[in-house]
Amino acid sequence: MSEVILEINNLKKYFPITKGLMKKEVGEVKAVDGVSLFIKEGETLGIVGESGCGKSTLGRTLLRLYEPTEGDVIFRGVDVLNASTDEMKKLRREMQIVFQDPYSSLNPRMTISRIVGESLIEHGLFKKGKGLEDYVVEVMEKCGLARYHMNRYPHEFSGGQRQRVGVARALALNPSFIVADEPVSALDVSIQSQIINLFNDLQRDLNISFMFISHDLSVVRYISHRVGVMYLGSIVELAEKNALFDNPQHPYTQALLTAIPEPDPRNKRERIILEGDIPSPSNPPSGCKFHTRCRYAQDICSERVPEFRDLGGEHFVACHFAK
Repeated sequence: MSEVILEINNLKKYFPITKGLMKKEVGEVKAVDGVSLFIKEGETLGIVGESGCGKSTLGRTLLRLYEPTEGDVIFRGVDVLNASTDEMKKLRREMQIVFQDPYSSLNPRMTISRIVGESLIEHGLFKKGKGLEDYVVEVMEKCGLARYHMNRYPHEFSGGQRQRVGVARALALNPSFIVADEPVSALDVSIQSQIINLFNDLQRDLNISFMFISHDLSVVRYISHRVGVMYLGSIVELAEKNALFDNPQHPYTQALLTAIPEPDPRNKRERIILEGDIPSPSNPPSGCKFHTRCRYAQDICSERVPEFRDLGGEHFVACHFAK
């Protein structure tokens, strides 16, 4: 049994809504609203959900790129959210992120060698010189780049190559945990497979843990060990990937899975169409947040928040009627 490397308890991130010249706070957007989960060493946890459900905010908040509103994040026994500046600098070596957009996440005025090597100098692991250059080349080659790419600039690369640079930058500090925030959504399908296989190879060789955020369920099923489904800032279902895809318990998960394209036309299945729009995260529904769009909703759903409970085999669901 692998040890738990990251534990998140009741994590919340609310963004204030302000009005007028005095920026008076008139409300808040509940982007992440009480998320609890864990990630094991050498594991990939997939996070899926519709656009705007809080996936990216979750990843950035647990790394403290956004300061959280409430909750706990424990990484290897260290309280991340209460860590000092010096403690956070040490944690940054262990916890990295690959951003979604390879076009905007790289500094256009920096060469690839400087982009990959900057963090190494900042953390005092190397000084400028041949040792740094050789190490940067080693990291780049692990990510499918070559030595002759070192002195080029981001605009000279394709989207797939830029994302490889982003992966190399995250990998340079030899982290044990990486948040991959929709790292293939901006890439062509053929390039997506190369980046996904790169993640698998890195995990196999270096035992890195990943939180893989995506809205593409097929990609998540391929790369993940367990999958968490987010809706309106909360996790509504969390399970081992085959258990979740073969036996989804939450009505929202069931609807998402019927939207996956079926390559064989003989395998006909009912398509579940969700009624209405996603409620505003600044004013979420009472009780179960999904009850306004759920075809099984009853009175209790609007009155009581469902418990996020284990149905057995670490299959967690937030639904009053899941069995």
